[in-house]
Amino acid sequence: MSTPTRPIAAPPPRQPSGPPWTGPPGSIRPGPAHRTRPGHWVVLVIGVLLTTTGFGLTVGGAVVLGADASRDDDGYIGSGTERYATSGYALTSPSLRLDLGNLSSTGAPALSDVVSVRLRVNPVVPGAQTFVGIGDTAAVTRYLDQVPVSAIATPGGGPRATDRSDDARVGLPVSGGDRAPAGPGSQDLWTISSHGAGTQELAMDLPSGDWTLVVMNADGSRPVWVDMQAAVRSPVVGPLGGGLLAAGLVGLVVGIPLLLLGAAGLGRDIAPDVPGPHPPGQPGSMASGGGGERLVPPSWPSPYPVWFQGFLDPRLSRGLWLVKWILGVPHYLVLALLWVAVLVTSLAAGLVVLVTGRYPRAWFAFTVGVLRWNWRVGFYAYSALGTDRYPPFSLDHADYPADLDVAYPGRLSHGLVLVKWWLLALPHLIIVALLTGGTVAAWRWWGTGAFGGGWSWSVLGVLVLVAGVILLIGRRYPRDLFDLVMGLNRWIHRVAAYVLLLRDEYPPFRLEQGPIDRPTPTKPPPPA
Repeated sequence: MSTPTRPIAAPPPRQPSGPPWTGPPGSIRPGPAHRTRPGHWVVLVIGVLLTTTGFGLTVGGAVVLGADASRDDDGYIGSGTERYATSGYALTSPSLRLDLGNLSSTGAPALSDVVSVRLRVNPVVPGAQTFVGIGDTAAVTRYLDQVPVSAIATPGGGPRATDRSDDARVGLPVSGGDRAPAGPGSQDLWTISSHGAGTQELAMDLPSGDWTLVVMNADGSRPVWVDMQAAVRSPVVGPLGGGLLAAGLVGLVVGIPLLLLGAAGLGRDIAPDVPGPHPPGQPGSMASGGGGERLVPPSWPSPYPVWFQGFLDPRLSRGLWLVKWILGVPHYLVLALLWVAVLVTSLAAGLVVLVTGRYPRAWFAFTVGVLRWNWRVGFYAYSALGTDRYPPFSLDHADYPADLDVAYPGRLSHGLVLVKWWLLALPHLIIVALLTGGTVAAWRWWGTGAFGGGWSWSVLGVLVLVAGVILLIGRRYPRDLFDLVMGLNRWIHRVAAYVLLLRDEYPPFRLEQGPIDRPTPTKPPPPA
């Protein structure tokens, strides 16, 4: 006869010594906060600044060297050929002002010795004769007064007038009157000019003054339809690119180790005695992370190893949310710095996991601390508007209505680290992009080729805005709406923990609403 099995009773929750806990029902009292050493912050800030500067210089140097390697036979670095068309009589550039007096007086090399600019203009219609010239802006303005013309930006940098179709009617907007100009070749206002059939080329070596580029048909007729390409040549491009690249690499070599050391120091500060891993959701298990030992109450087993909570403040101000974007600026600046550090530490931790299967605990605690800080600021501001209490400047747990933690894993998969943060997480990332508005709409304007972009509306943003309007008018935050907002934020932070390589458990496709994580349903033991 078998002995009946009974569930093992969990030990009673232990609370740190001190005054009675007065937090929201169901919340876990944080342990004593640990003090972060200023030296670790200094090392982290210096590391982040050197790393970001070094990365920018490295990318810039590589781009400059790549451009230098693409020079043509004459040593020019050219932009792509762009097509411009107008139904008017001319294409004109904005006025370019050159002031070389100060350069010549200092004994510096002439501008033409440092940089040379070349412009090529080719008619789209075979056999057409084209005029291109540069003249004094005042004289050009008088010549084209009341003449229908189209303004363009500098070649290579402005909007293209047409696509690559053969429709010459598509072009830039035309402004001016209805006067037809005299032929450009008969004018004596041009400092540099070229005209004729085929490709026309100008090498620009201009004195001080205000100059305007004009492109027309040689006979002064309309419309004008040409391809243009600008190119530059300079002996300093190669050395400049090499200098930028070298300086950037030095910044990375020095900055990345400092950043990692600072992050590890802060992680050890907030979690000096990180508890060992425990099965998520087991009654009486320890929630790992900083802030001392915190026992998960038996009545609230965690369904996922990301512990997430936020409790609505019943006494919210009606209008404070309108200015929280200003009040949160100090936090946003610090978080921008911290997220740069998180990206670098996550990459370094991923390499360690790939080799050893373990996530370094100090970096783990630091990354979780940044997630925690980010969530507290979001709960205060525009991720939830759940409280008016200003968030603490701390990576550690605090007496605050919003908190987050992630259970430290014993082992992580060696190979999963290569694909989970992008390939496996892709379905969740699409959902998170829709929830947070992180999708960018880009388009190509037909006929002009102009590019633009805009941020799409987010589900979470709309819900929080609705809550703010209701709070402003009705002085209350609808509880059901708050629970839904919490569910969306919970989903986002679970995905964030997975993408940051903190856990291998795949986030559930489940919207769990409410201020705290709901317990996982368990079946009663079978009868004896």
